[in-house]
Amino acid sequence: MADMSVDLVAVERRLWSGRASFVSAQTTEGQIGIMPGHEPLLGQLVEGGTVTIVDTDGTRIVAAVHGGFFSVTADTVRVLAESAEFSTEVDIAAARQVLSDGSASAEAQLAAQGRVRAVEQAESAS
Repeated sequence: MADMSVDLVAVERRLWSGRASFVSAQTTEGQIGIMPGHEPLLGQLVEGGTVTIVDTDGTRIVAAVHGGFFSVTADTVRVLAESAEFSTEVDIAAARQVLSDGSASAEAQLAAQGRVRAVEQAESAS
């Protein structure tokens, strides 16, 4: 099975690093899926998006990301986010509260949308 080196890094910490068979990210140009041997590219992550990594064991890792970019070569993917958290770390009640709060900033709303989306994506894969 072909695989690639993947790093998911936020400003405050490295979330995940290892070998994977697939990476999916929400970009300003749309959803993109990356497999080993992909053409090199540089993309901008959307504010309040998600990144999904399928490791070589078939485990799906889903993270909410807020801004940043990613870099792809034939055998590496580097996701560099302004902030990120695993779907398992999301306080879903707090994220939904932000979404229902009309006074929350647009940035807070986008981040909350990404958190909820990450949890929903992780749950749908279970």
